[in-house]
Amino acid sequence: MRPTSLSPSPSTARIKPSALDLIGHTPLIALDRIHRGPGRILAKAEFMQPGGSVKDRAARAIVLAAREDGRLAPGAPVVEMTSGNMGAGLAVACAALGHPLVVTMSAGNSPQRARMLEALGAEVILVPQIDGAAGQVTGADVDAAADAAARIAEDRGGYYVNQFHAPECMRAHRETTGPEIWEQSSGQVDAWVAAVGTGATFLGVAAALRERNPHVICAAVEPEGCRPLAGLSVTKHRHLIQGTSYGSIPPHWNGDLMDLSIPVTDEEVERWRRGLATQEGLHVGYSAAANVAAAAALLSSGRLPADAIAVTVLCDTGLKY
Repeated sequence: MRPTSLSPSPSTARIKPSALDLIGHTPLIALDRIHRGPGRILAKAEFMQPGGSVKDRAARAIVLAAREDGRLAPGAPVVEMTSGNMGAGLAVACAALGHPLVVTMSAGNSPQRARMLEALGAEVILVPQIDGAAGQVTGADVDAAADAAARIAEDRGGYYVNQFHAPECMRAHRETTGPEIWEQSSGQVDAWVAAVGTGATFLGVAAALRERNPHVICAAVEPEGCRPLAGLSVTKHRHLIQGTSYGSIPPHWNGDLMDLSIPVTDEEVERWRRGLATQEGLHVGYSAAANVAAAAALLSSGRLPADAIAVTVLCDTGLKY
C-alpha cells in the first residue's frame, strides 16, 4: 500500500514507484551570476517537479489527505479552480492515483497552461474574465472560476479542492519545503522571500524557518499598485505575475509571519525573467522572476548584513507562458 506521509521517499531510493514519489527534494541553486552582491540569493528549483511547479507539493498533500479521510472516494472526480500550476500538480496526483480531474481556469491565463493540463488528462473549462485582460488575471476573475468549480463539483459528485482554504497546502510546505531549505543551506538563512497567491508557500516555509531561527526575515513580494498585504489600497488590479497577488488578503493569512512587503514592477519582472534565462540558464515564470527581483532588492537595501543569504523559490517553468 502506498504511504500517505507528506515526507517524500528517501532520495537514496533507486526506483520511484510513481510520479508522486518525484515530488519534493528539489535542489537549492545559487544565483551568483544574476546577483553578484551584496549577499547571496539561493533559490529552490521547484520548476523541476513533475507538474512543473511548487504546487505539486500541495496537490499531492491534498489528494492523499482527502483519500485517507474519505472526502475523496476511490475513482471519484477531483475538481478545482486553477491558474495552471495547482491544476498540473493535481493532474499528476490524479493520474497516479486513478481519479479524473476537472479544472476551471480564467480565460485570461496563458493558453499554454490549458494545453498542458489537457495533455495531462484533465478536463479544462475556461471561464470568461470579469475585469482582467489576457495575461492579467484579477481577483474577480479568480472568484468567477472558483464559483464555477464549486458548481461543477456539486453537479458531478466530485471532491472540490478549494485550495485557498485547504490546510494541507501550508502544511505541505511547513513539513517539506521549509525543512529542505534549512538542511540544504546548512541552516544559513537570513531571509525568506516569496510572492503570495494562496499564501501557502510563503507561510509554510516561513513557519518552518522561524521554528529553527526566530530571527529569519520573511518578506512577501507584491506587485506595485497591488499590495494589500502591505496595508495599501489596490490601485492596479492587473499585473504580470500570474497565480499570485489577486488584490486581497488570503483567507488563512498570518501577518505575524511577514516582516515586510517588497514591491516589484512589471518592468522589473520582465527584466529579471529575461536575465534568469540568459545569465543563469533558467527559463522560469513571472512569479519566480518577481521573487528574485525582490530578494535582490532586500539584499541591497542595507537591512541585512553584507554577507546575508536570502532564500526564495523559482515557482514554475517558463514553458507554459
